[in-house]
Amino acid sequence: MSQFRTTARTAGVAVRAMLVLTLVLGVGYTLVITGLGQVLMPWQANGSPVADDQGTVVGSALIGQAYTDADGEALPEYFQPRPSAAGDGYDARASSGSNLGPENPDLVAAIDERRNEIAAREGVDPDAVPADAVTASGSGLDPHISVAYALLQVPRIAEERDASEEEIRALVESRIQGRDLGFLGEERINVVELNLALDQREG
Repeated sequence: MSQFRTTARTAGVAVRAMLVLTLVLGVGYTLVITGLGQVLMPWQANGSPVADDQGTVVGSALIGQAYTDADGEALPEYFQPRPSAAGDGYDARASSGSNLGPENPDLVAAIDERRNEIAAREGVDPDAVPADAVTASGSGLDPHISVAYALLQVPRIAEERDASEEEIRALVESRIQGRDLGFLGEERINVVELNLALDQREG
């Protein structure tokens, strides 16, 4: 009987500890962190949403988007992002890179195909196409492109939007984001925000 009481007491302690820890760590901690996030950093806590002039959320500043038609062809009036290996492209549920090594023949062939396609679309020599234009990011969701790739697309955008190249270039340069902490990484441009600014420019 004494052994049964000991076992029952031990089980009771374990159950109470589990309930208390579930309430404190599973419920309390979650509510506190969520509350702090909403008070101190509401934009980041809610997914860094990007909204248009009417306040409609059109995306996230953290996740790229594909600017293509129903057939998967690039829309010429928009700046194009880098390739994505996440699902069918920029699928946040399937974040991933290609996981192919730099000498993998499939990756080399894909890069060559992309380079020639972009060169033809932008009317430049294939050697002028930046590396980020033909390679996917590790997450497959990166919304940024290099300044060089954005500037490469300026003439096409200006022609499609019936604007001057100087005007579109100024829009691009106004969207340049500096290096993290002033020295990490490279200057870059968020394509989602840039294309939204492009649409807002035309009302």
